[in-house]
Amino acid sequence: MLNTIIAQPEASADTIRAADAAHHLHPFTNSHNLNIKGARVIERAKGVYLWDSDGERLIDGMAGLWCVNLGYGRQELIDAAHNQLQTLPYYNTFFQTTHEPATRLAQAIAEVTPGDLNHIFFANSGSEAIDTIIRMVRHYWALKEKPYRKILIARENAYHGSTVAGASLGGMAGMHKQGGPLLSDIHRIRQPYWYGEAGSMSEEAFGIACAKALEDKILEVGPDNVAAFIGEPVQGAGGVIVPPENYWPEIQRICRKYDVLIASDEVICGFGRTGSWFGCESFGFQPDIVSMAKGLSSGYLPISAVAVGDRIANTLIKEGGDFNHGFTYSGHPVAAAVALENIRLLREENVVSYVANTIGPYFQAQLRDRLGSHPLCGHIEGVGLLAGIALVKDRDSKTFFGPDTDVGTVCRDHCFRNGLIMRACGNRMVLSPPLVITPAQVDEIIDKARKCLDLTYADVKNGKLF
Repeated sequence: MLNTIIAQPEASADTIRAADAAHHLHPFTNSHNLNIKGARVIERAKGVYLWDSDGERLIDGMAGLWCVNLGYGRQELIDAAHNQLQTLPYYNTFFQTTHEPATRLAQAIAEVTPGDLNHIFFANSGSEAIDTIIRMVRHYWALKEKPYRKILIARENAYHGSTVAGASLGGMAGMHKQGGPLLSDIHRIRQPYWYGEAGSMSEEAFGIACAKALEDKILEVGPDNVAAFIGEPVQGAGGVIVPPENYWPEIQRICRKYDVLIASDEVICGFGRTGSWFGCESFGFQPDIVSMAKGLSSGYLPISAVAVGDRIANTLIKEGGDFNHGFTYSGHPVAAAVALENIRLLREENVVSYVANTIGPYFQAQLRDRLGSHPLCGHIEGVGLLAGIALVKDRDSKTFFGPDTDVGTVCRDHCFRNGLIMRACGNRMVLSPPLVITPAQVDEIIDKARKCLDLTYADVKNGKLF
């Protein structure tokens, strides 16, 4: 018998929830707990809003999953997919072939990336882009007759994807507990989280100290053994950790001193999120290789890329022969066509400038002015349309909640019940709205966030979290 949900063109929300519980394993989810209450069914979206099956409207303070930069329902992106599907719905880029969408997109990415990031390798997700960087930088050093340079240095509390390679590179302890063994030759250093870890140090002194941790690690393992240092300009899933202003320039100085490659993970920060095309530009450093995804297509279709600097690319091209790496859908023509149109719209509508000069400053100022004094808010940090809010037990003494008090999840659930999507990363609340959000919509987010912080604080005071 044909499954009910397949047979019905418009299945009820209860039918969808039942099928979801029976067959769908969700990412980063306790499926048992979810199936007891049932998943929320999202039915449609427009601009910065979503509607669920109960008709409730939510303002999307997370742009999907950090990705819907141009907002929902952009007809230009829909038309780009439709037109390409009619012309060439699929062909691979193996077998010494190419097609116009992938070629034009590679050129467009090279035009907006800083420095000499002139060559583009396509994949399908941020995790795959990170896997590509790992293989590419190790292969590069092997071609330079230094195969022993294979150690990768990343940071604690960093997120670089959920494949075995991405999880190995990242610093998320919960992920390391599952699916091991992890990749070898990966080392980590402290994160540049000034509010949470600096103690009495100034931001400037802390920035230097965190960068020095990289130099110490390079010397510990031996400079000739290190392939690359990789980090997000701003740590996203780590809670939106914005480094001190002097951190990245000092990281670059150290990497250049020891000839260590710099890999910038721009999966979240890329395509205007920080007020520059790429986060590395906002923080003053020039990477040798860059991963990107999410905002590349505004999340409309899965696509990612690695932008490769001339130093690495020329070695691979001239000395490497076959690079035995790639995916069935690398440079998929429909995804590439959508991404190409996305870049065109970002350019023609001056979206990056809008984030840098108009909506980003307004967003950051309003967060601090209207939420900064809330008794739960210990500290607010952010850049462009990225923000992280540290929830604390006592703001005056800077007392954090203990590991057994999941105040972030409590706040997140209040948000979902009150028309706001705001994510919890531990006991930090994070926001990353679409880049096309208006001032009035920013005000709506902050109004709802204030209400939900009040509800969470009431739970804290009433002892409901302990």
